[in-house]
Amino acid sequence: MKSLLIRLTLGVSELDITPDEAKYVATWLAKKYLTKKDNQYKFNSKYRAGTLGLLQKETAYLNVIGENIRDLLIEDLGIATAGDLIIAKRLLGKRGTPSATIAEIVGREQSYSIAYIIFKDNHKALVDLKTDFPIGAELTSDELAKYKTGDVFKVDNQENKVLECLGNISDPLVDEKIVLAQFNKHDEFEDEVLKIAKSFKPVNADEHKDRKDLRDLDFATIDPVTAKDYDDAICWDDENSTLYVAIADVSAYIKPFGALDNEAIYRSFSIYLPHRSIPMLPRQLSETLCSLQPHVDRLAFVFEMKLNLRTLEVEKSKVYEALIHSKRRFNYEEIDAYFEGKLKAVNADEERIFDSLTKLRYITDSLKIKRLKLGYDFRSTEIDMKIDEKSNLVSTHEADETPSHALIEDCMLLANKEAAAQFERGIFRIHEPPSQNKLQTLYQELAGIGMNIEIKNSTKETITNIQTQARDMGLESEVDTLIIQSQMQARYAPLNSGHFGLGFEQYTHFTSPIRRYSDLIVHRLLKAINAGDTEEGSYVLRNIEALAMTISEKERESSKIENEFMARKYARWANENIGKEFKARITATEVEVKAEIHDTISGARVLITSNEDIALFEDVMIRLETVDIARAKITAIVVGKVDV
Repeated sequence: MKSLLIRLTLGVSELDITPDEAKYVATWLAKKYLTKKDNQYKFNSKYRAGTLGLLQKETAYLNVIGENIRDLLIEDLGIATAGDLIIAKRLLGKRGTPSATIAEIVGREQSYSIAYIIFKDNHKALVDLKTDFPIGAELTSDELAKYKTGDVFKVDNQENKVLECLGNISDPLVDEKIVLAQFNKHDEFEDEVLKIAKSFKPVNADEHKDRKDLRDLDFATIDPVTAKDYDDAICWDDENSTLYVAIADVSAYIKPFGALDNEAIYRSFSIYLPHRSIPMLPRQLSETLCSLQPHVDRLAFVFEMKLNLRTLEVEKSKVYEALIHSKRRFNYEEIDAYFEGKLKAVNADEERIFDSLTKLRYITDSLKIKRLKLGYDFRSTEIDMKIDEKSNLVSTHEADETPSHALIEDCMLLANKEAAAQFERGIFRIHEPPSQNKLQTLYQELAGIGMNIEIKNSTKETITNIQTQARDMGLESEVDTLIIQSQMQARYAPLNSGHFGLGFEQYTHFTSPIRRYSDLIVHRLLKAINAGDTEEGSYVLRNIEALAMTISEKERESSKIENEFMARKYARWANENIGKEFKARITATEVEVKAEIHDTISGARVLITSNEDIALFEDVMIRLETVDIARAKITAIVVGKVDV
């Protein structure tokens, strides 16, 4: 429902209204919530759609969808509650705070939720997993009697209906089902989608004479050791100072509309859990036919970029459809071992590739130095988590950026920048500068831990000075996390406004169409531009405002799923270690005191319930006290300080 409201806010073509959505559109048009012009539906200027926000004394604010305006005050709530999706009628001509009345409740912002059975006051009750409050859906007494205390259910909030039992909260295997079900994510693809995915034949070069044949070039992929979907391959031509970045040509297989494209839009992103992925595309494509596997012909969309090695600028570039034949699939560890002199080439292909990577590394290192004169190098810690077959946490590892990661990153950044330079309207990856209010709050917080905050001539200089102090204090990752939290969230947008974090005037996502729908749209747009097909270009962009907003929301959903899954694993680990003591670092002191464990297990976040005089980023010993498995909440007390 929210996707439909987003599109109607920004304007949507009649062609892009699904049969299920058409009944709502017809009803709302009859009620004059909508207007129709040139087969485009859009909300009447008197109406706004949004989510009902915080309730205060029978009033609430409507968080308006898709518009950068002040939230509307809603005074007469009726039966509406926080989280409801609302169509509201603006009260025009009224002085004071912009306000509106509820025209219609059309659903819930969270279409699905998770409930479980608790035993309270001598009887079973079905309650929300995260609040323990009753939910709109109910089970009859007979149904409750059939289920056990702790049984977990997926609930349809639109219909107030219990859909299925996911398992029991005591079983670690239910965690994955919980985090996926709340956003209606699933691994399985419908038969119609799989039928299309399986219908494609292996690549036959004779059938692609119109593509540029780059199969003789020494392309190679460099990915995590566990990767199966190889989006990108690189080749450095040192003689001609030319970098080739080959990207899986997903758009050759997934055409607009149809079951396969609709499913890709719905998912928008692949989701990566510690033990497996939930792909955006069927595995027949994501892990096989589209994946740039070694020693087989593959369709690719290639950026060919000639560099000026003196200025490190791209002198000229072109993007085109090609055939490639990757000579080798490397993982990051192998390339790092080569750079350290611990890995030798075993054949002529590897010898040529290693030689080119040595020369390319010098260039990408120089590109990074140049990039960081305007952009930022943030060092937030990423945790690799290992879980066993029963879905219990076994170990954690703090991932480090290595030379191989840095090399690939700057190759991809270069291609993404060049892609963004090809159009004025499309899908940009934008990151607005932080507000001065947020920066002042950040500076005050950092001054509280003993930093000398000097306001320089630019935000870049000020933050770089802060990062230098943080490095000297051994707090690089923690301070960078605070800096990131003070910034706007990066998002997708149809018009460019720059990327603050990277320091780029224009940027997009081009290099991962197997796992990001935004990149697929960019590929389609660039192909239309190459062909001079303005009609096709307009077709690709027809609902681009709504699409950009929708995939930004889908991105946040994917992040929430990945983060919550890890939080649930930490909670179960903590539950087995109640009463034990661990080293931790204080990560928040305002409102609530929080810490992050850095011991035999790293990354677990805990709420500190003791009242000791504790400083931000202080290293302490904590004792685990309680764990709420349903909410994935861990509490602890501080039992001592750690001498560093």
